Amino acid sequence: VTPQTIRRDINQLAEVNLLRRYHGGAAYDSSIENTAYAMRADQMRDEKQRIAEAIAAQIPDHASLFINIGTTTESIARALLNHNHLKIITNNLHVASILSAKDDFEVLLAGGNVRRDGGVVGQASVDFINQFKVDFALAIIANARQVILAADSSKFGRNAMVRLGSISLIDCLVTDQPPVAALAQLLNQHKIRLDEG
Repeated sequence: VTPQTIRRDINQLAEVNLLRRYHGGAAYDSSIENTAYAMRADQMRDEKQRIAEAIAAQIPDHASLFINIGTTTESIARALLNHNHLKIITNNLHVASILSAKDDFEVLLAGGNVRRDGGVVGQASVDFINQFKVDFALAIIANARQVILAADSSKFGRNAMVRLGSISLIDCLVTDQPPVAALAQLLNQHKIRLDEG
């Protein structure tokens, strides 16, 4: 089989939503099974980078941020490294590690502090979402002046194992493609800003 045949077959399967393409491969989406971290980190890599740059452009220097779990938030963390004097609170060890490289950033890890040498004091989790992480996310939302959701288009139409809340909880959705009509209508209805990265 030639690479062109494989690409054509994968494209056809993706068009009918039997699998989802990502940078370097394809996989079947399941809301019941968790995808391994390395695979999630590599999926939609270019799209996550564009989303990250769009979000970083909205963040002023000297801002205070809550950054939640996820591989897209890791891209956001890297995009924020050009900023100055940020204060970041996160429950994501990867985000904390990325951001702790900047001497003028203050990085607080839920459950402990991050040292400048990248070491972690305290406990936190970076794996799949559970009720504790939902509660943490809701606490972030309750204490935020502005809530920005970073979600690549592979998340549209998927059912989650754990529900965080209504779309009305956010102020802005930053994504890589225009959402489907039903989601666009919900965003409009709730006066949620849509930015494409």
